[in-house]
Amino acid sequence: MDAVVGTKPKPFRIRGRSYVAFVFSPVVPILDWLAEVDAALRQSPGFFVGKPVVLDLSAVDLSQNAIAQLVANLEQRDLRILGIEGVDATRLTTSMPPLMMGGRQCVIPNNPPPKKTEAKPKAASLLLDTQVRSGQSVVFPEGDITVVGSVSSGAEIVAGGSIHVYGTLRGRAMAGINGNLSARIYSQKIEAELLAIDGYYLTAEQIDATLYHGPTQVWLAGDVVQITPLN
Repeated sequence: MDAVVGTKPKPFRIRGRSYVAFVFSPVVPILDWLAEVDAALRQSPGFFVGKPVVLDLSAVDLSQNAIAQLVANLEQRDLRILGIEGVDATRLTTSMPPLMMGGRQCVIPNNPPPKKTEAKPKAASLLLDTQVRSGQSVVFPEGDITVVGSVSSGAEIVAGGSIHVYGTLRGRAMAGINGNLSARIYSQKIEAELLAIDGYYLTAEQIDATLYHGPTQVWLAGDVVQITPLN
């Protein structure tokens, strides 16, 4: 009987892929913080559904039972907890989301100003010369995003720097996601569902309807998102 020659198995391929996750940082009293979460969810119903969330516990000292209860409370609000950071691993159980490490800090380092002889590096940018359609998500944490066309309702633009839309901005735009407080959002016509800079945001209900006609800019003053006509 002839021996059966086995087929060589295909090599198992592992690929790396990164995603933008929202970071929730609770503070005490937890009940008051949860009330603030509820208020944000009411302003943007469905916005966080299906989006990964990392729970940063570095500002609180919670027991194992308190952490489990907090995770359960957030999951009851349809928030998907991808992982937990800022806590000792001994306080997490196997039934909890895993401990996360190595995430990029959203803090602007206090570096000394460059010398006059040093050339200031140019920020990276991403240029999109087509319309961003509903359901599409464009993420570019390294710098600015420029959209020559429009951004449809249900689409999402996420940038580490500023966002420039030469058409109508109807979807969601989040600029300065890595702590860039000077990031701005520019558009020829704004009908956005949500506008955010460095985590501070405005929803469609908070945008003055008189600003829907004509170019506008969105910027951050302290912790308040401002939107004004672009003259």
